[in-house]
Amino acid sequence: MTLALPVFRRLHHVCIVVHDIDAAEAYYEGVGIGPWHDYPPLDQYTELDVPSREGFLGMKYRFCDIDNMQIQLCQPPEVDCPQRRFLEEKGEGVFHLGFTVDDCDAAEAAARDAGVPVLMRGRRPDRSGFTYFDNADRAGVVLEIRRAAGG
Repeated sequence: MTLALPVFRRLHHVCIVVHDIDAAEAYYEGVGIGPWHDYPPLDQYTELDVPSREGFLGMKYRFCDIDNMQIQLCQPPEVDCPQRRFLEEKGEGVFHLGFTVDDCDAAEAAARDAGVPVLMRGRRPDRSGFTYFDNADRAGVVLEIRRAAGG
């Protein structure tokens, strides 16, 4: 499988699913990783195709920028969603790797054309947003593409 666009070339972040985001943040700060920030509100995504809207909007995310990338912590709500299923089936750990792209729609189309199915996606009015691919069974983790608002 070869992608026409360099979809998975610019690693932006690693997202770790945890049971208790406050405890995880405290641990990371204790070993010198911080400061942590709340992720912007998830309701800014006006186009949303996710298995559970309630699950998506109930996520707690925090992020920390380190020298060469970002680390994200995610605490899923107590409702069915991919992150909750991951946590219950596998325990805490890396849920996805997030890659920066210049155009989410074009990158998503290139990945789909290469046979990578979509798990969930969201877009803001400016077409920034994310697409998670349903490939954990082959990649070991979910791969995600993203473009920041205004980026």
